Amino acid sequence: MSGKPVLAVFDAKSYDREYLARAAGDSLELRFFEFRLGPETAAAANGAAAVCCFVNDPVDAATAGLLGKAGVRHLALRCAGYNNVDLTALKEAGIRTTRVPSYSPHAVAEHTVALLLALNRRIHRAYSRVREMNFSLGGLVGFDLHGKTAGIIGTGKTGRLAAGILRGFGMRVLASDISPDDEWAAAQGVTYTDNDTLFAGADVISLHAPLTPDTAHLIDERAIKRMKPGVFIVNVSRGRLIHTAALISGLKSGHIGGVALDVYEEEEGVFFEDLSDVVMQDDELARLLTFPNVLVTAHQAFLTREALAEIARVTVENTLRAASGKPAIEGTGL
Repeated sequence: MSGKPVLAVFDAKSYDREYLARAAGDSLELRFFEFRLGPETAAAANGAAAVCCFVNDPVDAATAGLLGKAGVRHLALRCAGYNNVDLTALKEAGIRTTRVPSYSPHAVAEHTVALLLALNRRIHRAYSRVREMNFSLGGLVGFDLHGKTAGIIGTGKTGRLAAGILRGFGMRVLASDISPDDEWAAAQGVTYTDNDTLFAGADVISLHAPLTPDTAHLIDERAIKRMKPGVFIVNVSRGRLIHTAALISGLKSGHIGGVALDVYEEEEGVFFEDLSDVVMQDDELARLLTFPNVLVTAHQAFLTREALAEIARVTVENTLRAASGKPAIEGTGL
């Protein structure tokens, strides 16, 4: 035994290993596991005072109980979302929980605009064509963002940054939020409104809201009917903000002009994995991928060097604090 606090890291990818090892230095003993945390794998945490998992790992009551029995006293989420985590069960098991609520809003906001630009100008289709020596331009017509209206739903850090970038393109920006910041809006030339007005007026709608009971399936059949014909929808926030069946219907009818997704409501077990040699079992995701005006990335909006470094820094710092009985970094505890 090294005498150093042991952190068991589940669902560890190559970049997780690199950045966590760099942040930990000699302060922690890191144990990396490629499989995800769940009831079937919780026993791997035996001997560890803390475990670290990612956004789609199901930390339910059964998992929490097994971790508690294994002596785990700290769960470090290396992500912002915690919808798959049973916080009550963790507390009952004597496990404190921390997360990384803000790692790089710039990374996510920039990916938002990258998706919008690629979708609008058909970059993904053009790239594939040219690789096959097809230099024709048919079917690649986009539109100027300048002068169009963007709707930003959720004006936290990421939503504000995305709004600022789109304003830089010369777009008019409408925004909705349960806690509007009128001072920020006035300074940025952004207009707050309600969701229905935003739906009716926006050429592009970008989602940056957290997943709550009030926002689940925010984009449903009713909402889509209120949108402009040809609307573009971008979601880099939470998959369940969009009702997938309604989205598919809107695409089939042509009412929705294009969709760019970095998240998907049933992404657990699919995103972050290599499924290139297996048959896709999710019929709705498979259907989405058949549309030429749909662009999907696998939850990579956060994936920049700066964001990974900050995620690792906060995760390691909170693990060390928990091991010494100190409170978590301000704003990171749950």
